[in-house]
Amino acid sequence: MSARRIRVFAPLLILAVACQPASPSPSASLEPSLAPSQTPAAEITYPQTLTDDAGREGLLAAEPARIVSLAPSNTEIVCALDGCDRLVGVTDADDYPAGVADIPDVVFVTVVDIELVVEADPDLVLAAGNEVTPSAVITELSELDYPVLVLYPESLDEVIDNVRLVGSAINAADQADALVTDMEHRIAAVTDAVAGAAAPRTFYEVGVFEGAIYTAGQDSFLASLIEVAGGDPITGDALATSIALEDLVAADPELILLGDAAYDPSVTPESVAARPGWEAMTAVTAGQVLVMAEDPVITRPGPRIVDGLEALARVIHPDRFD
Repeated sequence: MSARRIRVFAPLLILAVACQPASPSPSASLEPSLAPSQTPAAEITYPQTLTDDAGREGLLAAEPARIVSLAPSNTEIVCALDGCDRLVGVTDADDYPAGVADIPDVVFVTVVDIELVVEADPDLVLAAGNEVTPSAVITELSELDYPVLVLYPESLDEVIDNVRLVGSAINAADQADALVTDMEHRIAAVTDAVAGAAAPRTFYEVGVFEGAIYTAGQDSFLASLIEVAGGDPITGDALATSIALEDLVAADPELILLGDAAYDPSVTPESVAARPGWEAMTAVTAGQVLVMAEDPVITRPGPRIVDGLEALARVIHPDRFD
């Protein structure tokens, strides 16, 4: 696992980024099929005051025509709401949809270039929480009078809330309602499928770097995703998202899912079994160490997160799916 990838994931558990090109879930479509909204969205008027995931209230004077996104998940939300043409700045980790490659980067290896943000002259900046976008950067941009919304979902429900929040901010409430309806229908299908099944103790490996083991942080959207998919998530520290080996051994996972194997071919079930201290874990002795090629859609809290949920559920409870 690269140092770059760990620097992105360690502060929050991947709020926003898989640093390699995103690959599709083999069992799910990349582009959401939007179901019609059940009720018409309320008309959005400006100026409007919005409250973000950091509890910050901000005034948005007019519908934003120029948007800077400081996290790939935020970019995907904007594009899923038909707002890609408004993006004037993204990160160097953005890779979906394909057109974002043509948008100027303002974030490089998770470092925000303030001068490039200023040159982009945004009407709205979508930041990431829990220091993925540093608080100092958020403060500086706010003091420069740029409206900043911080997105930091701690659960699958809050990912959906963020879709609605961005929809409200960019006057795309109808599109947000349609997208959320589709997401909720698919989530309900997963929860129905795994209902009543025993929840195996599930460890999701985000990465191992310089002796530190990174996983789903406590009260994180990844832990929430595993739980909804029918697993009992083994979690690490809420902020650093790391777990000590002795704590992992004590938790004794019944299922180990290797998210980092999607980027690093040296991470395999065999290499995990050979790690000192891992050999006696139930998942290892039972041969339940599995590669998660779908990691890019599992660890990026945007509209494709339901693809990730479906992939997790099929691995955790293969008997519940055809």
